[in-house]
Amino acid sequence: MEVFEARAFGASVADGADVHLLVHHDMNKPLASRGAGSLVLEDSDDALTFEATLAPEMRSVGYVQDFLGTLASGLVGGISPGFRVPQGGDVVRRSGGGVMRSVRTATLIEISAVTKPAYPSAQIEARNWVPDLQPDGLGTGYQRTLSRWRA
Repeated sequence: MEVFEARAFGASVADGADVHLLVHHDMNKPLASRGAGSLVLEDSDDALTFEATLAPEMRSVGYVQDFLGTLASGLVGGISPGFRVPQGGDVVRRSGGGVMRSVRTATLIEISAVTKPAYPSAQIEARNWVPDLQPDGLGTGYQRTLSRWRA
């Protein structure tokens, strides 16, 4: 069994490194990223949470349409973090016939939407907000994108 201590990704999130939201751990299928400004991460005492905004240009991309369809149908609903544990970042204890690994600190590389998450409580949900169609005051666009996705 494996558990993450509170704020195990805290240093990784705070350092501002680029992290991607992917489809099934496939770096060829990005949905959002910190570097692009479309992924916001927060590591709290309760959980690692994120909010991703899918760019309007991504709507016509085949794998994005496939992902959104499988998400809407309930076939994809889990989240799986891609991470590395530095030396000394975890503790492994044997208890009875089992092993318990506690991850104290880890470097977050990516987060993936998956069919079967390794951690059952790691879930994703989609939210679609109605756009605010008022000009942003600069005459350059709208205040919100048409769709925002959050987990």
